Amino acid sequence: MNPRGKYKFELYTAEGTDNSSLAFGNLLTLCKAYLTDRYEIEVIDVFRQPQRALEHSIRMTPTLVKLAPHPKRTIVGTLSQTQRVLAALGIERAAG
Repeated sequence: MNPRGKYKFELYTAEGTDNSSLAFGNLLTLCKAYLTDRYEIEVIDVFRQPQRALEHSIRMTPTLVKLAPHPKRTIVGTLSQTQRVLAALGIERAAG
């Protein structure tokens, strides 16, 4: 895996819920700190796009899917445990 490559994320949320807002804020903070200018985040509201969530087997919100670089990874929750999230996504602490 190229540690300097672009990261692509999909964050499945339920609009207006505290946990979804918290997950987005935590993801944005993580990306700014560790992936400066090397990330893309698409937020998908499962209430507005339920079919898309079902097609991708999303059953809970918030759910983060890392699409690139491979391997694909999925995390459910608010992403508040930074070190665990970094490890799960394969992001080195000094990557940014």
